[in-house]
Amino acid sequence: MDPQIIEWLNLNVKWIHLIVGIAWIGASFYFNWLEGNLERNKPELNKGVAGDLWAVHGGGFYHVEKFENAPDKLPDILHWFKWEAYLTWITGFAMMVLVFYLAPNMYLLDASVSNLSPTVAILISVSTMLFGWLIYDQLCKTKLSENGMLFFWIIFLGLTLLAYVLTQLFSAKAAYIHVGAVIGTIMVANVFFGIIPSQKKMVAAMQKGEIPDPMVGKRGFQRSLHNNYFTLPVLFIMISGHYPLTFGSEYSWLVLAAIALIGVFVRHYFNLKNRGQKKVWMLPVAALLMATLAYLTLPKTDDNSVQVSEVSFEMIAPVIEQRCATCHSVTPSDPAFKVAPKGLALDSQQDLEKSADSVFAQTVTTHAMPIGNLTKMTDEERVLLANWYQTYKNQTK
Repeated sequence: MDPQIIEWLNLNVKWIHLIVGIAWIGASFYFNWLEGNLERNKPELNKGVAGDLWAVHGGGFYHVEKFENAPDKLPDILHWFKWEAYLTWITGFAMMVLVFYLAPNMYLLDASVSNLSPTVAILISVSTMLFGWLIYDQLCKTKLSENGMLFFWIIFLGLTLLAYVLTQLFSAKAAYIHVGAVIGTIMVANVFFGIIPSQKKMVAAMQKGEIPDPMVGKRGFQRSLHNNYFTLPVLFIMISGHYPLTFGSEYSWLVLAAIALIGVFVRHYFNLKNRGQKKVWMLPVAALLMATLAYLTLPKTDDNSVQVSEVSFEMIAPVIEQRCATCHSVTPSDPAFKVAPKGLALDSQQDLEKSADSVFAQTVTTHAMPIGNLTKMTDEERVLLANWYQTYKNQTK
C-alpha cells in the first residue's frame, strides 16, 4: 500500500481513537465522581433512591438520582454507555495493524533485541491481548478478587512481568504500546463481557416485572472500578511514544511499571477524594516520585567512551547520510517514506545543527533512533555523534 495512503489512514484512525477515547474515559471519570459525590441517607430522598446530587453546568441545573437497585418502572428512553469503549478498541487495533503489522521490521521489531520473524511477532502481539484478557477474567472469577489490595498487586506484577518479556521480544516502544493494548483489551472486554451484560440482565428483569439481582450490578461495578484504576496508566502509554526518555532507558520495563504505579496512586487519590476522604499528601508524594524517577533515568556519562577532543561535521556526515538520511531527507531513499518523518530532513549541516538537540536525544541519549536500528548504527557512531554534539555546543556558547 502507498505510504502516503497509510499515513492518511493512520492520521484519521488516530484522530477517531482520540475522540472516542476521550468520550469513554471522560464518562468513566464522571460516573466514578458521581458515585463518590452522591448525597446518601437524606430523609427527603424518594423511596428506593440510594442518593442524589445537584449540579450546575453550562448555564443549567441538573438533578441526578441513583437507585439502590432499580426504579419501579423503566423510562421509555434509557441511555447506555458502550460504543465509546468499543470504538476505542476497534480504532486502537486498527492502528496496531497500520503501524506494527504492515511494517513489523520497522516499528514492531528491533534487530538488536531479538531475531523474531514478522509472522511470529504478529502472532505474539495478538496472543498477548487475547490471553491477557482471559487470564485477568479467570482471576476475577476467583476469591482473589474479593481482596482488592491482593488482587491489585497480582495484576500489577503480572503486567510488569509482561512488560519485561515484551521488551525482550519487541522494540521498547512497541513493548510499551502492547502493554497498553493488553490493558485496553481488558478494559473493553470488561465493558463487553461484564458491565453491559450485567446491565442487560437488570433491564430484562425489570421488563419481566421482577426485582433485579443486586449481585449482578455489583459484579458490573467491580469491573467498572478496575477500569477506573487502569485509566491513567493506559493514558500514559498512549503518549509514551513521544517521550523516548521513558521507553529508551536501559530498564524501560521498570520505568513503565513505576509510572503506571504512580498513575494508579493518583487515581486512588481522586477516588478517595470523591468519597470525602481528602488525603492531600498523596499528590505531592506522586510528584516527588515522578521527579525521583526522572532523576534516576537521566543519562549517565560513560567514562570509558571513546573521547574525541573535537569532531567536525565532515567527520559525522557519512554517519548521518547512511544511518539517518535514508528516511530523514527531502527525498527519502527508504520506500516506506515519501516525505521525511515529522518533517525532519537531515540533508545538510544546517539541517543537523537546527535539530541537534533532538538528534542527540534520539540517537545518543535513548537509542530510540534509527527506528528499529534498521540502518544498523553502531555504538562507535553514536559516540562520534555525541562528541560532535558537544563540539557544536561548545562552539555556539
